[in-house]
Amino acid sequence: MKNIILSIAGFLISLGLFSQQPDWETYYEKSNFKETPRYNETIRYCKQLADNSPYINYTTFGVSPQGRKLPLLIVNKNGQFNSEEVKKSGQAVIMIQACIHPGESEGKDAGLMLLRDIAINKKYYKLLDNLTILFIPIFNVDGHERWSKYNRINQNGPEEMGWRVTAQNLNLNRDYVKADALEMQSWLNVFHEWLPNFFIDCHTTDGADYQYVITYKMETGDNMDNNLAKWQKKKFIPAMEKNMFSKGFPVFPYVEFRNWHDPRSGLELLNATPMISQGYTALQNRPGLLIETHMLKPYKQRVDGTYELLKFSLGFVNNDAKNLIALTNEADEYASSASFRKKKFAVKYKLSQTDSTLVDFLGVDYSIVKSDLTGGDWFKYSSDPKTFKVALFDKSLPIEKVTLPEAYLIPPEWTDVIKRLKYQHVEMKVLDKEKTLIVESYKFSNPKWQEHPYEGRHRLKIDYEIISEERTYPAGTVIVTMNQRNARLIAYMLEPMANNSLLSWGFFDSVFEQKEYGESYVMEVKAREMLAKDPELRKEFEKKKAEDPNFTKRAWTMLNWFYSKTPYWDTRINKYPIGKVKSLKQ
Repeated sequence: MKNIILSIAGFLISLGLFSQQPDWETYYEKSNFKETPRYNETIRYCKQLADNSPYINYTTFGVSPQGRKLPLLIVNKNGQFNSEEVKKSGQAVIMIQACIHPGESEGKDAGLMLLRDIAINKKYYKLLDNLTILFIPIFNVDGHERWSKYNRINQNGPEEMGWRVTAQNLNLNRDYVKADALEMQSWLNVFHEWLPNFFIDCHTTDGADYQYVITYKMETGDNMDNNLAKWQKKKFIPAMEKNMFSKGFPVFPYVEFRNWHDPRSGLELLNATPMISQGYTALQNRPGLLIETHMLKPYKQRVDGTYELLKFSLGFVNNDAKNLIALTNEADEYASSASFRKKKFAVKYKLSQTDSTLVDFLGVDYSIVKSDLTGGDWFKYSSDPKTFKVALFDKSLPIEKVTLPEAYLIPPEWTDVIKRLKYQHVEMKVLDKEKTLIVESYKFSNPKWQEHPYEGRHRLKIDYEIISEERTYPAGTVIVTMNQRNARLIAYMLEPMANNSLLSWGFFDSVFEQKEYGESYVMEVKAREMLAKDPELRKEFEKKKAEDPNFTKRAWTMLNWFYSKTPYWDTRINKYPIGKVKSLKQ
């Protein structure tokens, strides 16, 4: 009889009249909370979610250098999976990404379970009343498949995981402005298409040991629109901290220690730069929540904490959707306004070393001993919880402020710079004919390149002076007007002294190269003639010799100095080719 029943069931299945229910346990849950799925299993589960729920759409938003598709789940209770439809519906959009660093996989496992519990189990389906969710389970797909149990020496699980960087050895969480990585270029298309009202980036931290399972970072300083900063400080963060504490996950801001590994030395919290996620979204007028689970805590505890924080964030944004949409829209309008450009805009910060407050930090007791192996400090953490009363330094001071123009002018030959602006969906126009204008720009001196590469580039520091001069810009010159919502980011990209400017990443290195030279036998004669005719030049020459000991070490250096005083000298060397104008009507 049993065999007959099984045969009938098999026949019905073959006819499609009877089917087995999908298995909704995630790979992580089946492993007794110790393992995280690889790329193919993750995609299989994502597709299973989409195939079994009208709320979920599975799509991809690009292809990695190794040929893997970048997955994206869109969750909407009305089956609206188009950005324009969602915007017209009045729903807020929240974007959650995991595995930008694939060894830090809590967001992937927590996110898959949470979407299942929303759309399949219907435990939290009301979270979708006023909210559309974008979920990227694996951002760095190639790094994810560099799979090993030896990828995170500081981390307590999962048993195996992916690698921190891409196949091109780039850290995507340093690439938001320069967008060197193909994956980031694809991500920027998604972000600018949807312009989510709230963003979450899931990570795992290294550093000292302490009690917190989760630390977090949000931009609430003046690198964020003032009203959005207030919304975070007064509404979201207090409610989030209270909720997490009530669920057994006390949280604390993601800080650095004044002396690494040493909480007693004091805590530091600086405005984030735009090369990392929440610093970038701040310039996009969008609150960004950085989740950093603590690497030494058990993996299940870290996933549980991430799940709870994701669920709370969805609920908070869902309940305050109309207000948050209004705030982000107002921030976009203000960034594009003449009022925004009237004030000087900060593009670089440092941390105040004098302004601090005392806070309670939930650490663990530890001792510092001298290592008999290296002679360095050896931090030995105990399992004993201890609350430290420590100084928190969290006041960011602007050290570079700029006057924003009405427009930037980029000569057409700077194709790679123009391409990076296009990646950022910056609105641009093009000069249809040659035009001569008085522009403000910069002249550089003392360029210093970083000795070792960083993210595939040798970063640059410069001294500068502001100059004003007449320049002729050819047809095809790109005009970047500042009356657009992207104005904050544009300033960070094009103002040379800005933290993470394109100049600092090496996009303009060629302007520092001397291409024409005077032969020594010509300049020996010319220099004598110049000194004989110009007493002031002789004084300048003697002063240069007295003040710069390196100047007289090479004859060529001195003769090249004289060459720089002739009309033959390159008038463009060390000058920034981009001009700033208050008006194009000159």
